[in-house]
Amino acid sequence: VRIKIFSPRHILNACLLFVVLCDRHSTMAEAGKDDSARKTLTWVGLFLGELRDGLTMINMQSAFLIASKHYTEKQAGALFFVFGISQFLFQTPAGYIMDYSDKKVHLLAFAAIATTTLTVITAMTAEENGANLGWMIFIKFLQGAVTALIPCGLNSITQGIVGTVGMTQQVSRNEMMNHLGTAIIVFTGSFIAYNQYPDIGTLFIVSPISCIGVVYFLSRIKPDDIDHDAARGLVIESKPTDVAQSGGVDSQGGLNQPAAVNKTTPSFNFGFSAPTKDDSSATASQEALRADTPLQVMRDPILLTFTLICFLFHAANGCILPLVMQSLALEGGRSGILLSGFCIIVAQTFMVGTAKICGEKSALYGRKILFLIGFFSVPLRCLILTGLLYLRDLNGSSLFLQIVILSTQVLDGIGAGAFGTMYILVTSDISGGTGRFSLTLGITTAAMSIGGTVSGYLGEALAEDLGYREAFMILGLMALVPALLYLFCMPETLPAYNTPGANAQPDMTKINEDEEGTNYVELT
Repeated sequence: VRIKIFSPRHILNACLLFVVLCDRHSTMAEAGKDDSARKTLTWVGLFLGELRDGLTMINMQSAFLIASKHYTEKQAGALFFVFGISQFLFQTPAGYIMDYSDKKVHLLAFAAIATTTLTVITAMTAEENGANLGWMIFIKFLQGAVTALIPCGLNSITQGIVGTVGMTQQVSRNEMMNHLGTAIIVFTGSFIAYNQYPDIGTLFIVSPISCIGVVYFLSRIKPDDIDHDAARGLVIESKPTDVAQSGGVDSQGGLNQPAAVNKTTPSFNFGFSAPTKDDSSATASQEALRADTPLQVMRDPILLTFTLICFLFHAANGCILPLVMQSLALEGGRSGILLSGFCIIVAQTFMVGTAKICGEKSALYGRKILFLIGFFSVPLRCLILTGLLYLRDLNGSSLFLQIVILSTQVLDGIGAGAFGTMYILVTSDISGGTGRFSLTLGITTAAMSIGGTVSGYLGEALAEDLGYREAFMILGLMALVPALLYLFCMPETLPAYNTPGANAQPDMTKINEDEEGTNYVELT
């Protein structure tokens, strides 16, 4: 009876109703604008929940390989490590490509299809006891490479549609749908795996279903919806392509000047100096829209500090969820698979609410305070887990204690939920005016990828050599480092034009240079 009442169909219908209500409420304030592309983005975000960084499917693949194909933990860990290293290697190049390409939608659709295909290949070709481990390592390397296109692809399309001014609300909306989509997919996959155990390969049917949704809604985004200068961070407000190219009358009654035609082929000027100007072929407007070189971007001390913080945060936080699941001794066959999924569902559910709060409050209170709440929730979580495991070692395990340990996933929803939304917004703030938003996002995301990879090995080693309680204690101390770095070394990055008191979106924005060659933003 319980299964009939809470079947996946009922859960999915309820979640989709929640999506529609949230989407309708969040777009009411944007009257006077064609927001069909914004609505489409929320649906893309929902179906990208499983695909966006590949980690959800990688975790489910690990469960499948261990439970159904009798892989050892080390063999599954090796695949996870290769996947993480591949993402690290390809994140920054993927961002560089996305900055220059005007085919962002096509690239994102390709990445979704490719990673889905590789997931299905994993399920179909994996052999017992890791007999073809070399082949599986190659598949995971390819999957890490193609998933590197997804974060920068989704967020550059988002910035191209809403502009930097609209990023706060839209990124929050995207992240809400990402987390909700992940929760739905994990619940459905776990339910399938529970009923099909131990042959749980059929759970991967959720992957092509998600991919179909992503490709369908991406196909509904029109080319004219994306301002590629805004997507790169060259201009702050997104303008429709047809108006920007032809000129005309803006919403305030003023004349729009024809926009410069942006170069869409890669530049190989990697130097620190500004790009060489060709006065014979460029207008003054075009000169104002020149992007910084990659090395100019990478020598920004704020970006370097933030990149280090991203690495340290994921080095501490990345392995806590697997250790929580292991510390609960979830090796109970069918129920173990179901409860493992429930650990993720609890966190993802609270991440939806956290993402919504970050979108509503970050413009009011600033990025820093919300980011710090997320950062300090991790050492608090580790402290609570250390105490709970001490009580379990002292008094023995009980169902109540297991539920309390599982409930610490609420703090995971706060910490990871805040980070997932705020790191995109802070990256957008830092890269504003450089024309290198996707490249900058690739750098910060690459730091997260290698941090998570290091965390996976470090956490397991600490748990094996010292015990789970000591592992959580050490990880909690490690998590204090990025929190304190952000508190004392990172400035508030919220731009003035995103504060509630500022005049809502400026009519025209461009990047100029002063006599010393320093970029500044001019709002007219």
